[in-house]
Amino acid sequence: MIVDAHQHFWDPARAEYPWMTDEVAQLRRRFGPADLEPLLREHGVTGTVVVQARQSLDETRDLLAIAASARFVLGVVGWVDLTTDVTAQLAEFEGTSLVGIRHLVHDEPDPEWLLRDDVQHGIAAVGEAGLAYDLLVRARELPAAIETARRHGGMRFVLDHVAKPPADPDAYRTWERGVAGLAELPNVACKISGLFTEADPAGTAARALRWFGPERCMWGSDWPVTLLASGYGDGLALAGDDPRVRAGTAVAVYRLDSA
Repeated sequence: MIVDAHQHFWDPARAEYPWMTDEVAQLRRRFGPADLEPLLREHGVTGTVVVQARQSLDETRDLLAIAASARFVLGVVGWVDLTTDVTAQLAEFEGTSLVGIRHLVHDEPDPEWLLRDDVQHGIAAVGEAGLAYDLLVRARELPAAIETARRHGGMRFVLDHVAKPPADPDAYRTWERGVAGLAELPNVACKISGLFTEADPAGTAARALRWFGPERCMWGSDWPVTLLASGYGDGLALAGDDPRVRAGTAVAVYRLDSA
């Protein structure tokens, strides 16, 4: 079994995605289940986890509707406003395939945004609802991510894209120390995903596997973003053949019962 633990759907004609600048112009079109399904068959992928790409409850609703109709979507990592009543927002999604929550933390001006009191209360509510929390951070936000995972030791956290290693040597050393520190926390798993658009894809995958171990690593295609630099299945080679990385960790961390 192979689970793609990180892919996206979107339609820029229906909603605005502020990060879709001219640099990623080829992504500014609709990507839906009909585009992905042939790729899953080609690479023998059993199912996927679809992940939010904009800060909107409407997008969370749309992704859950897709999951209800596309059998290969095993779970949804959606978005809620962590600064308001998270419990009330999550009540709308009870009984759905919502398995986690994510916020575009690396786009926040404040590198310590995660440590705001209201955000910390929101993250705690995510954990109380039995959901995982995806950490979308870069080197700058890693100290706050480490402290957050430390404060919520009973929660499941997932580091997206191995925190996107930078090309600059000094920043790379900061990233390396930060991710290694995060890996010391047993409640944090890591996605070997989105690496072809960052520095040293093969080296980063090897470091992630060494730091976290295969029991806390999972593969994700980051489709369609990965199309900027690679094909859909290229990341599978970086992730290796361990069944935990290919499926087991994602099933356990996201509690993908339907898998």
